[in-house]
Parts: sequence; structure tokens; C-alpha cells
Amino acid sequence: MTAPKLALSDNAVTDITADVVVIGTVQQDGGGFTLAPGGEAVDAVFDGSLVAVLTSLGATGKAEETVKVPTLGKLKAGVVLAVGLGKADPTPEQVRRAAGASARALTGVKRAHSFLSLVDLQAAVEGTVLGGYTFTEYKSDAGDGPVGRVDFSAASNKDNKATLKAATAIAEAVATARDLINTPPNDLYPASFAERAAKLGEAAGLTVEVLDEKALRKGGYGGILGVGSGSSRLPRLVRLAYKGPKASKKVALVGKGITFDTGGISIKPAANMDEMTSDMSGAAAVVAAVVLAAKLKFPLEVIATVPIAENMPSGTSYRPGDVLTMYGGKTVEVLNTDAEGRLILADAIVRAGEDNPDYLIETATLTGAQVVALGKRTAGVMGSDDFRDRVAGIGQAVGENAWAMPLPDELRSDLDSRVADLANVTGHRWGGMLAAGQFLKEFVPDGLEWAHIDVAGPAYNSGGPFGYTTRGGTGVPVRTIAATLADIAENG
Repeated sequence: MTAPKLALSDNAVTDITADVVVIGTVQQDGGGFTLAPGGEAVDAVFDGSLVAVLTSLGATGKAEETVKVPTLGKLKAGVVLAVGLGKADPTPEQVRRAAGASARALTGVKRAHSFLSLVDLQAAVEGTVLGGYTFTEYKSDAGDGPVGRVDFSAASNKDNKATLKAATAIAEAVATARDLINTPPNDLYPASFAERAAKLGEAAGLTVEVLDEKALRKGGYGGILGVGSGSSRLPRLVRLAYKGPKASKKVALVGKGITFDTGGISIKPAANMDEMTSDMSGAAAVVAAVVLAAKLKFPLEVIATVPIAENMPSGTSYRPGDVLTMYGGKTVEVLNTDAEGRLILADAIVRAGEDNPDYLIETATLTGAQVVALGKRTAGVMGSDDFRDRVAGIGQAVGENAWAMPLPDELRSDLDSRVADLANVTGHRWGGMLAAGQFLKEFVPDGLEWAHIDVAGPAYNSGGPFGYTTRGGTGVPVRTIAATLADIAENG
């Protein structure tokens, strides 16, 4: 994407140089709305009539509504853009969504000035960058681009500069994940994804290791090799390692990297199969997150282990009934080749465990059952109880909806196999998301604090844009992972 240039500005409203000035509106309980911080200065230029003018144009303060008012020469800017924050006492997420809505309304504008930063600077920056995101690499006519520059009302002091830098880096990390997800699978396949991940890692100063199919075979990565066996584009495993200054904890990141999922021999229905280009969203998220950790210089050691394969049907595909010997020696009976993500993740989790991390965070577009249980916008989080709850709480706090889910013991026996150590699916449809979590648990080292984030729904938006979420890849759960790393860095 082409990101806008961002800056801080504490100019008086009459001295602002911009094409559009952005202010917030807040709903009142009894009806009507008030202006958010910064709006009063603009209102003064309108001789106190701005609320009445906006009301006459239909403004209510409702979340994400946008209303434009010409300034008629009262400001250097030609337009005031009022964006709804929703209910009173706006949360950072309300600001983030309003900023995203304003960014979409600013398409093609050269320069804007936003007062939303007076409510929450970090949220305003993140929402503006992500709401204006576009993916036009394959468009012959890219159309109007995002706003060229945004100045945020804030004093240019040390703390605000640090907030601007961090918020920009976080938003850019999400955009990086979105770019990877939105790249079509004829261009993003295991080898090319590995190359792109390696370049991102090298540019950030990370230690990079890429295992090709020969190295995977030598190492005994039976899950990755089995899933990738049906494709002419052979699998990879990427390792990206960062060690920050005075690293106090070690965190392993693992993300599912299925660059396209047909379901293999257990082939999927044709409808919406194009969305399976997003089945590497977990891998994109952890690649972006480890690079972000380096940019923000977290005092941690972070190692991302990223298994990448393409799940295709062919004469060389793995079959229902096959038994795979996973990395580490466990055997798995394949009952459904469309339950492939857990197979490549199992190999990666065992490899990540060999680094003796203090925490493991793994994420994947793993189960359709997640969407059935929690919908398209809420991720399911499983794992060790305390860390699961911690990650789910952080996900909610940053606006990437997450919900803690159990791992019922009775589901484990449903994964028993007659010929191998375990099967890759149960024989029924009940608790599919939780059964997948139980499968992964089998490969997590004993005693390790771990969390599995199933983002099958939230990772891809097939509908229209909302808030700061654009159509296509969303970049969820990059911000949850980043905030969890920051929390570990601060609190252990």
C-alpha cells in the first residue's frame, strides 16, 4: 500500500494548512450530539453555528458516519469533515474506527488535519493508516489513492513523537500482513512467500533460515511435506529470529501458511474457494509481528516459525487414510485432507518448542467451526488457561475481538486413531474449533504457556469496508500479537 505521510501539529485552527479538517462528533444519551475535543476551535470559526449546520445536514454523531461542510473561506481548508465517534466517552476503538471511516472519506485528498488525535493519538494514527489502506498492485487503473498527508493535532513533544512512531509501525505491520494476504496465489506460493518473508526479515536485521523440501525431508517434517505433496510448488519452512536489547523473555510465534487451500483430495465446494488465498493469514501475521518487534526494539527474544505449503489435489497428493510421521516422531492418521493446517502447525510447534521459549503464540485460519461459533469478527483463543485469558483480554483491548474458549478433555479421546497416535479430525462435527485446539495441544511441550488464536473469520473481510477494516485481508491478529509482546516485555 501507499501510506500517507504523517506528522504532528499544534497550530491554531486558523493557521492550519490543509484541504480538509477532520473533527469528531459524539452522541448524547438524550439525542443530538456534541463536538469532540478540537471541534470547539472549529466551531468558534463558524461563530458557534457548526452543530446546527451539521444537524441540518443529517449529522447525529452515530459511529462512523461522515458529514462534509464547506468552510466558505472561514478556514484555509475548504472542507470540514465531521466523523461520528458514537456513544459518549469514546474508547480507543471508537476513535480507531472513526479515523478509519474518515480516511476512506479522504480518498484523493492531498492533505488533511485531524483533531481525532486529541481524543486518542495512537488510535487516530492506526485508524487513519489502516482505513485508507488500498491494494492496487493488479489494477490497471488504481484510481484515487489514499490521502497524501495527515497532520494530527498534538504537541510535538517526546512522548507524542514516540506514540506516533509506534502507532505508525504497528499500522504498517498490519498493512504488510494485508499485502501478503491480498497477493493472489499464483504469485504468492510457498517459495515466493518464503522469499518475501526472508527479505522482510533481513531488512529488519533478523536472523533468517529457510528450509526447502530437501531440508524438510532430511529433518523429518512429515506434516508439512504431506500437505504439500500434491502441489508442483513445494513447501517451505521459514524461521525469523530477533533478539532485542536486554531480552528478558523468549517468545515463539507460529503461523499457518497455506498459500492456497483446495482441501486436497477432500476437496472444498467451488463457491468462495477464491477466499482460500487468505489461508496463510496466520503466517502473514507472525512474519509482520516479528519484524515489528525488531522495529520497536522490544526487550525480548522472538522467534517465528512459519510452515508454508499449498494444499492441492493430484496424483501425488496425500490421501484420507494415510499416516504421517510428524516432526518429533508422533504419527497422525489423516481422515480429512482439508484439515491440513493443523498438520503443518504441528511440525512447526514441535520445532518452535526446541527453542525452549517462555511463551508460544500460534495463529491460524484453522476451522470453519470458529466462524460458526463466533462469527466473522471474533477470534477464538485456546491454550493454557492463564495465558489464553491474557491474550484474549489483550485482543479485546486493542479492538481485535477475541474470546477465550475451553479445551474440553472429552474431545481428546475423539481424536484417537485405530492405527496411529492420533487422527487429524474427530468422527463428528461437534466442537470442531475446540477439537482442533486439542490436536495442537498434543504437540505443545509440557508446561509451556501457549495460546492458539483461530482467525478463520476475522482474517478476511469478504464484505464491504467498516471502521478501519477494508475489504480482503484484515491483518488480524497482528495487533493482538504485538500488544501481547509488549505486555510480556513489561510484565514478564
